[in-house]
Amino acid sequence: MRVPAIWLTVFCGFAVLSCRRPAPAAGGCDYFNTGDTGVRVAGIRMIPIETPAGRFRVWTKRFGYNPSIKVLLLHGGPAMTHEYLECFESFFPNKGIEFYEYDQLGSYYSDQPKDSSLWTVDRFVDEVEQVRKALGLTKENFFLLGNSWGGMLAMEYALRYQDNLKGLVVCDMQASMPRYEQYNLVLRRQMRRSLKDSLEAYEARGLYNDPVYTNLVYHEYYAQHLCRFPWGQWPEPVMRSLRHVNSQIYIMMQGPSEFKVGGRLLHWDRWNDLKKIRVPTLMVGARYDTMDPDDMKRQSEMVQHGRYLFCPEGSHLCMWDDQAHFFPGVIAFLQDVSAGKFPSR
Repeated sequence: MRVPAIWLTVFCGFAVLSCRRPAPAAGGCDYFNTGDTGVRVAGIRMIPIETPAGRFRVWTKRFGYNPSIKVLLLHGGPAMTHEYLECFESFFPNKGIEFYEYDQLGSYYSDQPKDSSLWTVDRFVDEVEQVRKALGLTKENFFLLGNSWGGMLAMEYALRYQDNLKGLVVCDMQASMPRYEQYNLVLRRQMRRSLKDSLEAYEARGLYNDPVYTNLVYHEYYAQHLCRFPWGQWPEPVMRSLRHVNSQIYIMMQGPSEFKVGGRLLHWDRWNDLKKIRVPTLMVGARYDTMDPDDMKRQSEMVQHGRYLFCPEGSHLCMWDDQAHFFPGVIAFLQDVSAGKFPSR
């Protein structure tokens, strides 16, 4: 039986579309050929971590293969989860970028020890280095990308271990908590007076968990400066990450909320040390961020080899609310560094 030419055309068209794959990695390698053998576990690996309080395990998940670009994602919090960074899955594979999602110790998918001595910046930096070694990442391919607290952790890692890095991406994190607090006051002054007075009244009594206070913070502050969608309509991965936050660690290190700084990180300040970072560095700022975008730009000029990416529609989670600027800018940085074209552009 002869098949009409029109049906052959349609069939072949569908076949071509269905076989489209991400761009091949450097050297023409197959992005999906990760070298896994035995039982396939969706790239998930529990990595043992040695700490002063004993051995624990942290959760990681690998996506793809690229010998020259391997990105380890550092989530914020502290003690949020990788889940709110799942949007990278919609962009990096299409460009053949190998990357790793990762829950830091104490976060939902990793072990959650109760020893409070573990929750220090130095201990987390040591953890990232152990993860790097376990994943086989080297200065020939290792990019570290952190958002918020993850950006702080990324800067701290670079200051101690930058010889192991190919590039650094710091998203939405000023290099000084005192400067962050100062900008927080700027954002507060932009609020209507009645709202500002209400928040301060609850804060004066330490009622950070009062439903009225949290409702005001979520609707009036978070929806403007954390993720610019109406509260209740945030992306599902972001809401899932919020449900899974380890609040004990978060409060111990960060304070009651993104709106009220406190805890062990209160006096953290690496502003004057940025000049020591010599690896190619991308600083990402956003117009509506909780972090001062002007400071993010200055930070890109303070490191030895920096570039600035500004997200004009974005906030603290600009990988969600300004994807049109965030992802092309980040991907261009990774590709330029890998191709030896940095810092031009």
